[in-house]
Formats: sequence, C-alpha cells, structure tokens
Amino acid sequence: MDTAVSARSPQAPPLSGSGAGRPPEPPSFRGSTAADARLLTAYTEACAESAAAMPPPAERSAAERGSADRIEQAARRARHAFLQAHAGHLYDELTDGRTRRPRLDELAFAAAEHYPGLVPDRAQVAADRRLPQAEKSGGEIDQGILFAHLLDRRETGEHLLRSMLAPTPRALDLLPEFRRTGRTDLGQATVHRDGCVAEVTICNQDVLNAEDDAVVEALETAVDLALLDESVTVGVLRGSVLSHPRYRGRRAFGAGINLTHLYTGRISFVDFMLRRELGYIRKLIHGLHHGAADDPFLLPGGKPWVGAVDTFAIGGSTQVALVLDRVIADTDAYFSLPALAEGIIPGAANLRLGRVVGRRMAERLIFFGEKVRATSPEARALCDEVVAPVALDAAVAASAERLADPAVPANRRMLHLAEESDDVFRTYMSRYALEQSARMHSPDVVAKLERTWINRRPTGTRAG
Repeated sequence: MDTAVSARSPQAPPLSGSGAGRPPEPPSFRGSTAADARLLTAYTEACAESAAAMPPPAERSAAERGSADRIEQAARRARHAFLQAHAGHLYDELTDGRTRRPRLDELAFAAAEHYPGLVPDRAQVAADRRLPQAEKSGGEIDQGILFAHLLDRRETGEHLLRSMLAPTPRALDLLPEFRRTGRTDLGQATVHRDGCVAEVTICNQDVLNAEDDAVVEALETAVDLALLDESVTVGVLRGSVLSHPRYRGRRAFGAGINLTHLYTGRISFVDFMLRRELGYIRKLIHGLHHGAADDPFLLPGGKPWVGAVDTFAIGGSTQVALVLDRVIADTDAYFSLPALAEGIIPGAANLRLGRVVGRRMAERLIFFGEKVRATSPEARALCDEVVAPVALDAAVAASAERLADPAVPANRRMLHLAEESDDVFRTYMSRYALEQSARMHSPDVVAKLERTWINRRPTGTRAG
C-alpha cells in the first residue's frame, strides 16, 4: 500500500514564493498518494510559517488580517485539492481496505497521524478545547473538509455512514447488565425497560435538558442499549424533570444545543455536530448495522420511537422530533428552531423540515424563530397528538402498544427509504460538514451568542 510519510522527508521538494504575510505557490498534486501527501505537508507547514512571521492575531492591522486569511484559505484549497485526488485511497488506508469501522474521532486522528497537515492532531485538538470559541484555531474547518470529501464519494460515504450505525463499545460493555436489570444510568441520560418498551430520558436538568458533547455520547449509548436488547420492540424518548428555577418540577423535551458550552468552546464539530447526526439521531431512524460487509440487502433493523414532548422542544430537540415515528405533546408545549439567532445550521433539519411542514413554514421557523404552539393548527405537522399534561404518560403508553405490532418495522423501513435515501442524506451531510464547520468559527456566531443568549440569561439557555 502506498502509505503517506512525513513531509520532512528529503523527498519533499522545497517550496517557493512564501514569506511573511504571503502564501507559497500552490502545489500541484499529480503523483502517488504518498508523494502528494509529502507535498501537502510541506505546503501547510510553509503556510503556517508565513503566518507565524506576522504579528500575533490580536496585534494585526486590517491588511495583515487579510493577508493571514489569504494564507489560511490557500492551505485549505490545497487540502481540498489533495482530497479531491486521494480521498478514496486515504479512506481505504485508514480503514484497512474498509475492513475496519473507526468512529469519527478515530478516523480524524488517524488521518492527522498518517497525513500531517491535513487535519489537526490530538494535541492541537486538545489545545483548542481549552479555548473559548472566539479564540480557537479553526482546525475544525479542516476536519469539515476531510469529512465532506469522504461523504461526497459514494463508496467511502456509504461505508462511513454504516460504520456510524454500529453499536458503541460502551453500549456493548453495558448490555449484559441492562439485559439483566432493565435499567442503566449514564449520568446525562437513562434508559429503563418496562415490558417491551425502553424509555430513554435525557438528564441535563440544570440547563433545560440541553445537549452537549457528553449528552450526545450518553444518548447514543442509551439508544444503542434499547436497540440491542431483543426484548425491546418500541423506544420512548423524553426529557427529565428540570431543576432550573423557572421550570423546577416540570419535564421538558429539551432546549437543543447548550449555548453556553458553544460560547465557551466546549461543543466540538466532530463529537457533537457530526456524531449527533450520524450517530444517535440516525440510529433512531435506521437502527443498528452489525454486519462487516456492505451488502445493501443487510438492512439495519430499526425500532419505532415515540417522543413525549413536555413543555418545549427547542432547536435540536425539534430536529429530533422530526425523525420519531409518533410525537405526543402536552397542551402547554411548543416547538421552535431558532437557527438564525445562533448563527449555525440546525443539523439535518434543513433536509427534513420542509418535507414535513412545507418550505414557507420551515423558513419561518429557521429564519424568524417562529414558535409553534402544540395546540395550534400548524403544529399538526410536528406532532401527532396533543393531550393535557396529566394524560401524556397514558397517551405515550397507548402509542407504544400500537407501534409494537410486528408489521411496523418493515413498513417504517419502506417509508424511510421513500422519503430519505442514503444518497440524499450522504450528499446533504457532505455539504453540511463544510458549511457547519465554517459557521462554528464565524465571528458573527460568537457575537450572536453574546448578544442574544449569553448576556441575557445566567445559564446561557434560551427557553421562554
């Protein structure tokens, strides 16, 4: 196999045209993967040296900031060009000819090790994690470039999507105990089996059940356990009772992304933005993929899911509601998707929302932050049943009993196939990787967080 090696090898030719504030002449990738990888590493190092010769970022003039941006963009164009030529070979190398199924973070770090300069390595990511969002290096944008190219190619993208449908190692470790007791507490989420129904509950009470990296990890593990346990035929997803002063004692489905964590740099592109969509949300739709082969007829099983929407489903929680088989809301609840107020893309909602509620209403939700009360006529597209809060548990139980019918899994598989093929989702996520990684590091995102959310509430939440 033509393995990539460090660009510090004497085989890497010198680069010309670089200097303080100027990018070097772009490389021409026309050789083997290993030779072009050395060129890429040498080029990105030269770009970094040119930027380092300038004053520190906080001391740069407007002209110097423009020069630094041109250097950064030149390095990213080179990464695009390299991946355009070699993404397939890179993926085959990092997965041993697609015989292994690494998780997203494993894949990104392996790419950093084998192809220096392509994406940030573990040390660079760890250093960035200690910084607020406004001060990060932007290395996650390069991770977005990597995953955009891998998802764009059908052969690598399909393998990656199926890899992310595999059960997590944590879930496999916990499965015997869950089968025995029917209960697992993961801290940020719990899963409890009652007969053939497994109830997954998000438990991030002091921030209105908002999601962050740890919550996403816990939710994926909980969903895996519900899917792995053969005695479970239906899943229920809901939020826990809140401890937030304004809503103490009430349940809430969820407040979406934890905006305080986003502002302080604790929301990651790979472990939150990508993992959330390719992990637990997609498992809610398609179930688990256990097979080692990519046979299209080895379809994931999947199980039906009921959503119990107490009080509100904001942002990412409305995104999740879109993929559930039945959504039951209480009469006090509302749905909202205020993406423009945050400045980021609301996951795969832009793919699914228009199909569910229509293009005009989707734009009102995303662009204008419109709230949809569960009791309003418009909510009929977002939830199936609206009941008094005291009747919610009984309505959920009745729906779960109905969806336990053996004919449901096959029918839901065909419904999902008709409305969202793997190719459609893969193409969307390829572009999403580029767009979302860039949005996370756009100056207006931090400005919007400061102006709209962080300075308005001590907890950095947005419900109300």
